[in-house]
Amino acid sequence: MSSPPTSATPAAPGAFARFLDGDVWHSFRNSPTAIVAALIAALCIFGSLFAPWVAPHNPFDLATLDLSDARLPPAWIAEGERRYLLGTDDQGRDILSALFYGARISLLVGFASVILSMIVGVALGLLSGFAGGKVDAFIMRVCDVMLSFPSILIALLIDGVGRAIFPNAHDELAFGVLIVAIALSGWVQYARTVRGSTLVERNKEYVQAARVIGVAPLRIMVKHVLPNVMGPVLVLATIQVAAAILTEATLSFLGVGVPPTSPSLGTLIRIGNDFLFSGEWWITIFPGAMLVLIALSVNLLGDWLRDALNPRLR
Repeated sequence: MSSPPTSATPAAPGAFARFLDGDVWHSFRNSPTAIVAALIAALCIFGSLFAPWVAPHNPFDLATLDLSDARLPPAWIAEGERRYLLGTDDQGRDILSALFYGARISLLVGFASVILSMIVGVALGLLSGFAGGKVDAFIMRVCDVMLSFPSILIALLIDGVGRAIFPNAHDELAFGVLIVAIALSGWVQYARTVRGSTLVERNKEYVQAARVIGVAPLRIMVKHVLPNVMGPVLVLATIQVAAAILTEATLSFLGVGVPPTSPSLGTLIRIGNDFLFSGEWWITIFPGAMLVLIALSVNLLGDWLRDALNPRLR
């Protein structure tokens, strides 16, 4: 006797298929603001990552610079040249190419500092909320002290101390000092956010069950509590990227940011500010517009992600 035919069991959808069917992707498709912000951010990131191939010139190659091309206006102005679409600065560097290279440095410092501050803040917030007692009180008092000072002042202090300790530091070490300075001024928000979520999660049934069966506290924090408190952290990290980029631009504008040999958008704005009142407005306006576009697009994406991950805000 032949066995009856059985229908094949349908394969479970993959992670990407589940994402396309999820609420986050549906919210993104129905938000024109998020789509436009994502396109602007993607174009800025693409141009900065592939600057050696996208930029018309290498603005930091001294062999290709010609001082006779200095302070040329944009191409659509009478004295402008086609090969310099957005004009040149006081050293004859192409502004458009300098934007791509400068944005790459600003984005690198911004993302690296946010990742570092997120690691420090999440770890301390998780420990504070789960352990409680004196550990919680000590970490929160440190947070209160950090919040008593403006973040830019903390970054200036740490960056100044780092440069005093390493006066002859190479560019790589100078970048590291800048990233640490921005990260240590931004970890408090993550710590306070994760602590609040951990205080709620640690009293739930799944945590109590893990304790009863003898799971180690560190494993409970990492394997059980941490995945359930990461939602607000991702939203905060998205918004903090723009804040970190602006902080780096401020430090570079003040002359204590990235090394002069690798100028970021803040450095380009500071250089152009010296020629703003003499009529060469393009040297500072275009780097400033690029900085505003990056910060605004990232902030808009952070606002959308906050609404998408919180059903009560829809």
